[in-house]
Amino acid sequence: MSDLAYYIPLGATSDGVERFGSTPLTASTWADTMQHGAPPSALLVRALERCAQRPDTRLTRVVVEILGPIPISDIEVRSWVERPGKRVELVVSELWAAGPDGTSRAVARGTGWRMQTVDTTTVEHAADAPLDPVSQGHEIEMGGPFWGTGFVTSLDWRWLAEIGGEGPGQLWARPNPVLVEGESLTPIQRLFTVVDVSNGVGAKIHPGEWTFLNTDLTVHLFRVPDGEWIGLSSETSYGPDGVGMCAGVIYDETGAVGRINQTLQIRAR
Repeated sequence: MSDLAYYIPLGATSDGVERFGSTPLTASTWADTMQHGAPPSALLVRALERCAQRPDTRLTRVVVEILGPIPISDIEVRSWVERPGKRVELVVSELWAAGPDGTSRAVARGTGWRMQTVDTTTVEHAADAPLDPVSQGHEIEMGGPFWGTGFVTSLDWRWLAEIGGEGPGQLWARPNPVLVEGESLTPIQRLFTVVDVSNGVGAKIHPGEWTFLNTDLTVHLFRVPDGEWIGLSSETSYGPDGVGMCAGVIYDETGAVGRINQTLQIRAR
């Protein structure tokens, strides 16, 4: 088992379904029996990028739906073109795993709009101001029962704002492992290995007293990120009935590249 990858390739079936072994680096903050949302999201994106791949297109919006706890076990990835088109097409990917009864089921789904690209450099513009640079970030102790194991330990973290402070939480992060053993991360895969932490970055409540699992994430990208570091500026709102929402801006070291939203289930411990 690799200590430098989230997933180990196990080959593909005759009908093109890919199989992967999940490593302990995928483990969630909330339970060591299930995966954090980031590695599965990136694996879904990998499938979306590779499905009927065209060099003149790229992903512009991805929605990940987490359909249930994703076990740290062997998983299957399936993908297809839902709505073909020359300029705009919709691609879908799913992760499947065995449930408690041994029956295979879908545990996560990704849908992505993929658009044909053209040269628009003369009108390039970012609405959100740049984030403070990585050099101004600082490391904090990421130990303890919530931050000391699994996926959280696989990232390099540089914090620009204190967790739970006034205003949005802000940081830079980069993954140390690759997504799949033997492969390099694409820029969008790298982004998705980080952005699911947005609800933790923007949290205003303590995980020792509350859980705040996200059921989904939606990412819009107006520009493909460049470089190793992914920045987030995120803040969470909490409703009166157990539902929250995290919203944030995503950055590379040049500036903003897109935005993320997550729906949260809020429960007292």
